[in-house]
Amino acid sequence: MEPPVEIDDQVQQKSAALHVFPFIAARLVINATYRMIYPFLRAFASGMGISLEAALLPLSGRSFVGMLGPLLAPVADRYGRKAGMLLGLGIYTAGVGLVAAWPVFPSFIAALVLANLGNQVFLPAMQAYLGDRIPYRRRGRVMALTELSWSLSFILLVPLMGWLIARLGWTAPFWALTGLGALSFIWLAWRIPSDRAAEPGKPPALWQGLKQVLTSPAALAALSFGLLITLANEVVNVVFGVWMGDAFGLDIAALGAASTIIGVAELGGEGATAALVDRIGKKRAVVAGLALTSLAALALPWFGQSLWGGLAGLFFFYLGFEFTLVSYIPVMTEVMPQARATLMAANLAALSLGRAVGAPAGVWVYTAGFGANALAALALNGLALMALMRVRVDE
Repeated sequence: MEPPVEIDDQVQQKSAALHVFPFIAARLVINATYRMIYPFLRAFASGMGISLEAALLPLSGRSFVGMLGPLLAPVADRYGRKAGMLLGLGIYTAGVGLVAAWPVFPSFIAALVLANLGNQVFLPAMQAYLGDRIPYRRRGRVMALTELSWSLSFILLVPLMGWLIARLGWTAPFWALTGLGALSFIWLAWRIPSDRAAEPGKPPALWQGLKQVLTSPAALAALSFGLLITLANEVVNVVFGVWMGDAFGLDIAALGAASTIIGVAELGGEGATAALVDRIGKKRAVVAGLALTSLAALALPWFGQSLWGGLAGLFFFYLGFEFTLVSYIPVMTEVMPQARATLMAANLAALSLGRAVGAPAGVWVYTAGFGANALAALALNGLALMALMRVRVDE
């Protein structure tokens, strides 16, 4: 891809706005599909006439496909970022459209798998596109703004999906998301300029980028960082509800209300990143977020002696994690510019692996008490800091 061109601040701001808003809109739609499954899983199961346990099975398949993104992401390095984004959106829209056209359990499985696969193709291509177009000194703010779609999808679109289910039935969200996915595809095809390979006429071989990633010590260190911080987050995330239920006797409704703390913390972390990451430096912001997360993990067992203390500890834990993760995205885009999309897809795969390993590990560690989970998160964050020290980018 062509290197970013140095232009004045006003032009940079207009260019950033041109790219950010279509991307936020597309990601709001994709993320809503992911986030609506958990609160409405019982309604989907009832609509399909299956048990809740059976409805949980596609979630495993969805998580597994998250590790397959690097196999398709090289398309964006070879044929252009726009082509990769449109391919991802096309896969997503076709996936959710299956349920709208054929509302049965097999299509529900396929929809979740294809929707996540589409995201694994779209997101790295989008991040690589911004990495190509936005100068590094301004890239953190722009990328953090696109990450607002994660928390905003839960706040804005998931309630709408619930309203549609209540009034039109369990398939209604899939009809809406299919239409929104198609509109996002058309909007991006129209608004986003086409791009070219790094060497016109001689694009890199399809799998060359993946080979470069797997043989680069810097790239492997960067991927290890993402894996470790996600693993640290998940060993707490998977058991915090059980811990609060055991410690304070909260019922399901109260746990659901307590979970809003996570959504608020996510939004706060993304907003703080947008405001601060370019000002204080990307790696410095990552270290600051990692320090906050680690201090919160260390304090959780003591804060957790009261309900409000436990909620406060969880808030800062998730705030720190989101700030760390979102601040790290622009760093990742600069580790291997010649294979940006492939590396960003590998990063998503590393994050998926961290969640997949962290869930059973967190349950196992919890047998020794929640304090053990907090200490495990602290230790994993320490290892992540060691990996970060091996990542070299020019601030």
